[in-house]
Amino acid sequence: MQVLRSPVLLHLGLLLLEAVAPIFSLIVPKFQFKGANKRGIPVSRDPAALLAKYSDPLVYTVPIRVRTGHEILRISSYLLHNLKKVTVPFVVLHGTADRVTDPLASQELYTEAASRHKDLRLYEGFLHDLLFEPERDEIAADIIGWMDRTLGLQAV
Repeated sequence: MQVLRSPVLLHLGLLLLEAVAPIFSLIVPKFQFKGANKRGIPVSRDPAALLAKYSDPLVYTVPIRVRTGHEILRISSYLLHNLKKVTVPFVVLHGTADRVTDPLASQELYTEAASRHKDLRLYEGFLHDLLFEPERDEIAADIIGWMDRTLGLQAV
């Protein structure tokens, strides 16, 4: 059983990026691209929640490393080519105003997956970090409700 919040499923249309990512990943795996972070992109509509989040020393706020970026691209490509093989129960939660990951990728996962027990929740106008949005209690209740329903179905 999986609960996915704004999953990263990238459409790899950038051939140059696909070609150079493995090379740079081997040569300079720890190099960090300054433009490859979420800084400046709104991820929640709740400023107080964002302040709390980014004040947490466990929250990674620096640019991602080349190797990490390459692995994200690699696994995203694999997932996009294997969506029909997904059979575990899952729910995908995504804000429609998310500018970090594409809500259409969540729709594609939901449509293509072979899972019998799957659900897609699109939250109109919500951003990327759903559990930091003002309606976080509603989202948490949706997750718990889905788990209760799904576990009940599996017990039968």
